Amino acid sequence: MFTFIAAIILLFVGYFTYGKFVEKVFGADENRVTPAYEKEDGVDYVPMEWKRASLIQLLNIAGLGPIFGPIMGALWGPVAFLWIVVGSIFAGAVHDYFSGMLSMRNGGASLPGIVGKYLGNSMRIFTNGFALLLLVLVGTVFMTGPAKLLANMTAGWMTLSVWVGIILVYYIIATLLPVDKIIGRFYPAFGALLLIMAVGVGASLVIQGYQIPELTLTNMHPKGLPIWPLLFITIACGAISGFHATQSPIMARCAQNEKYGRKIFYGMMIGEGIIAMIWAAAGMTFYGDYAVLAEVLNTAGPAGVVKEVSTTLLGAVGGTLAVLGVIILPITSGDTAFRSARMLVADFINLSQKPISKRLMIAVPLFAVGFTLTKIDFNFLWRYFAWANQTTAMIMLWAAAVYLVKNNRLHWVASIPAAFMTVVTFTYILMAPEGFQLDTSIAYPLGLVLALIPIGLFAKKAVQINREALAASKPLNK
Repeated sequence: MFTFIAAIILLFVGYFTYGKFVEKVFGADENRVTPAYEKEDGVDYVPMEWKRASLIQLLNIAGLGPIFGPIMGALWGPVAFLWIVVGSIFAGAVHDYFSGMLSMRNGGASLPGIVGKYLGNSMRIFTNGFALLLLVLVGTVFMTGPAKLLANMTAGWMTLSVWVGIILVYYIIATLLPVDKIIGRFYPAFGALLLIMAVGVGASLVIQGYQIPELTLTNMHPKGLPIWPLLFITIACGAISGFHATQSPIMARCAQNEKYGRKIFYGMMIGEGIIAMIWAAAGMTFYGDYAVLAEVLNTAGPAGVVKEVSTTLLGAVGGTLAVLGVIILPITSGDTAFRSARMLVADFINLSQKPISKRLMIAVPLFAVGFTLTKIDFNFLWRYFAWANQTTAMIMLWAAAVYLVKNNRLHWVASIPAAFMTVVTFTYILMAPEGFQLDTSIAYPLGLVLALIPIGLFAKKAVQINREALAASKPLNK
């Protein structure tokens, strides 16, 4: 219990201390005009009060991520607590802050625009395709998942195809309408639902006397799967997630002042870390045995765990909220994924999104692709999502590190987590079933060696930038 409570406290302390430090390193300027006013168009660029923007940001980046991931990560035991705390404060929140603030500093630019400015045009093109695939994949899966749950609940009179169609229609409406019409009005309430569910579960664990385990680095996984690097891929949204970098520009285009950036971007990632801590604790504690948790995950999936935990701890009302959450939360992440995809394509081809006809020009093909994907079995493809997600985070952090070097600021706040995630992603794809399936004795050292390539490229670029800055500062000889 002490570890759990201490971890929650550390997350709050991290926001008020390291969060302020990162804000200072970035150089937030409350006197700068934000894109919300500079480019106000009534569609994507709409000034929004910071409290509302924060709850929308939380919902956009979270959905079921900080619930399902930590429940599955709980199989490794209390070491998951350590990753959630350290990852959220020093990696995830830093990643989210820079993805949001660099978007604001660059006119509300999407992820590829940010990457292109700081890592070059080749990386911009690569990231554009990579992020677009990630977003369409997320939007599609978060369409079919809730549709299957709804079809099971309405068996006999509503089929899976009908529910997919209904959700798709909603996606189209939410993606095309101005951000303040549906997302701005209803998503703060859904964000509050996410927090209420987590706080209720966390409080019940403490009040009802569940024995939350203390920190140990011992691997508790029933199948003996290695902690490194699998844990750091499994728990993504609760520690660091590249998907967030595709979502932050939505609120970066609505933030009224740079001084709210720490609340909206850094703070909401810390909030997600707290949610992840609670659900990881529930996973480790509720069944009293990691093998039982593994069996339930295998038969009912994380959604089944959420329903059983919520119903038992919170009663019938809690169980109902859990089912609604498992349906609503992925839908709200799916539609913003498609919205981000539309914005991303529009930025890439420099197409104004104010006329609805131009929004349709991009959205219709995206939804056509998404709908087509619902007709095929792409479970194997989805297994690449976890790796693609953390690879995106790595790219965003390297872009942030270059920004800091160019502005003569402490780059290590971004470059250290970037280097860490580089090693994680390289090592994972070398040993993963969907990757090269190498033995850990080969994957571990080879992953480190390969990771030294982008790390070395960053070091080279940093030296070049510093030399150019030094040369520019020297007076010309007369």
